[in-house]
Amino acid sequence: METFIKTLIYIHAFFGGLGLTAGIVSIVVRKGGKVHKLWGKIFSYGMIISSLLSLIVACMPHHENSFLFLIGIFTIYMVLAGNRALTLKASIKKSADAIDKSISYTMSFIALLMIGFGVYCLINDNNLWTLYWFFGGIALYMTYRDFKTFKTFKTFTTNNKIAIVSHIGRMVGAFITSITAFLVAGLSISNLIVWLAPTLLGIPYIIYWTRKMKS
Repeated sequence: METFIKTLIYIHAFFGGLGLTAGIVSIVVRKGGKVHKLWGKIFSYGMIISSLLSLIVACMPHHENSFLFLIGIFTIYMVLAGNRALTLKASIKKSADAIDKSISYTMSFIALLMIGFGVYCLINDNNLWTLYWFFGGIALYMTYRDFKTFKTFKTFTTNNKIAIVSHIGRMVGAFITSITAFLVAGLSISNLIVWLAPTLLGIPYIIYWTRKMKS
């Protein structure tokens, strides 16, 4: 069994590394170009496969980890929502469909679950409460923005940039998660600063592109 788990971990690490590399290329090259789209797809597939494998590993005997399991779901959400955001254009459809909404509803539930786990950890003097609340809060805010975007879909007839802004926020968020995973799992550096720093450093980048697209 342990050999099987280690094999899954190696495959998980491979696709995670592929996603991280593809994410770097996607950020560096011109946005919207063929190279960006190609490496963006590689990033998406790499992150989803890596995250799905992490869900399996996090449930295996002697490897149980509820926090990493929930973070894996969060990563999958960001990749799916980030790609679905590109379909939120008047030229493609008139309103958010069932798939768009189900992705966000599911993540909303998971976000509340993370916050609930945070409360449980706080009561039991477990320092993980900080991470549960931090990432749970971000996830809840993202899904709030999703539903707000769904409601204002009619404005996309004159401003398709809203879809691009949503895409950037979710995909960069997934890239930040891949960096965090590399630091924590790849380099075996695990402390509160390492868990939070990539996100805190990545937020200004998301804000920059959000303002640039809205201007």
